[in-house]
Amino acid sequence: MSAAAKKKINKVVLAYSGGLDTSVIVPWLIENYDCEVVCFTANVGQGDEELVGLEEKAKASGASQLIIHDLREELSNDFIFPMLRAGAVYERKYLLGTSIARPLTAQHQVQVAHEVGADAVCHGATGKGNDQVRFELTFTALDPRLEIIAPWREWDIKSREDALAYAEAHNVPVTASRKSLYSRDSNLWHLSHEGGPLEDPWLEPEEIMYLISTSPENAPDEPTYVEIQFEQGNPVAVNGETMSPAKLIALLNVIGGTNGIGRNDMVESRLIGMKSHGVYETPGGTILMAAHNELESIVLDKDALSYKDLIALKYAELVYNGLWFTPLREALDSFVTATQKHVTGQVRLKLYKGNIIPVGRKSPYSLYREDFATFGQDDVYDQSDAKGFIRLYGLPLKVRALNGLPVNGLKLKKPDYSLFKRD
Repeated sequence: MSAAAKKKINKVVLAYSGGLDTSVIVPWLIENYDCEVVCFTANVGQGDEELVGLEEKAKASGASQLIIHDLREELSNDFIFPMLRAGAVYERKYLLGTSIARPLTAQHQVQVAHEVGADAVCHGATGKGNDQVRFELTFTALDPRLEIIAPWREWDIKSREDALAYAEAHNVPVTASRKSLYSRDSNLWHLSHEGGPLEDPWLEPEEIMYLISTSPENAPDEPTYVEIQFEQGNPVAVNGETMSPAKLIALLNVIGGTNGIGRNDMVESRLIGMKSHGVYETPGGTILMAAHNELESIVLDKDALSYKDLIALKYAELVYNGLWFTPLREALDSFVTATQKHVTGQVRLKLYKGNIIPVGRKSPYSLYREDFATFGQDDVYDQSDAKGFIRLYGLPLKVRALNGLPVNGLKLKKPDYSLFKRD
């Protein structure tokens, strides 16, 4: 975009992580838009070490100020837990760690823009990724008046090497180096790894890449037992200790990571159409998803459980595609909330070298009754009733056979049904 074509911007709020991309965006915005840059950082559990010295770094890059919001509890309670209750998993494996944090970050970025009187917002997502959509759909949903600046779609920087060169030329302090080109995103729910050697999906990820989980081979030789208490679908306690949502997730990250839980290597379909290869570490999330599934198995009836599985697929798609602030997501949450009314109880899991083994589940609302399920004679279920049920259930198959319709793959000689007693 030429300088003449650029809209006049007075003040912009940049979603700032302090990483390579957002660090070089600060001087680039000043250079290309002649505007004041306010940096905003969402503390979503990426780790205190990533926040140390961040204000000094932002100002050294040219920003007028840095604003940090601690969003760990809000992320856990208002975004992660609803997603957990929905059972949302993208393409069978991805627990949506990066996806779920973006709408919250963008929401607070808009709030900061209002507070400081900014007329624009900016993100550092690339033109090839999903995050550009997640940020911009949230901006549009919450305040379409704000101008959106996406440097990766405008500037001449085409690679991380180019960004490093730009940083050096503008004396911008960065942490990335030419020897370590993994692109990482970290929050309370997960840690993702992309780029570098991972661009070849045939190569096994190097062990040194993993930062929050032990390899299953090096996990303890003795299993770890963990008991999780749920109330209406929300986890509220671990091993009998009640704690806040963020602290609960953090604790399970440690427990799961120690036992080699939650590593996920996958090739996924990005929203924009291309495939990408990434590796995710989601120890606590993997444990919680397994525990929640176990509790639902004894509380939800067959039809509610099967239909909820359909909803989960759509819910995951909405989260992945950045459609959090939409009427459909709100409507799906209403359905999920109704299903979770009785998802209260305890689940006990055995963690062993990357495996999660359910060993117990109980609930005051359990639909399971030993005296109903027993194979012995009882007053609830008369086994002779099964005969009529099976005959009616199999009636379509019987009609098909009597009409002489072919059965694919069947090479048996068809019987003569002309004398069949039709009772």
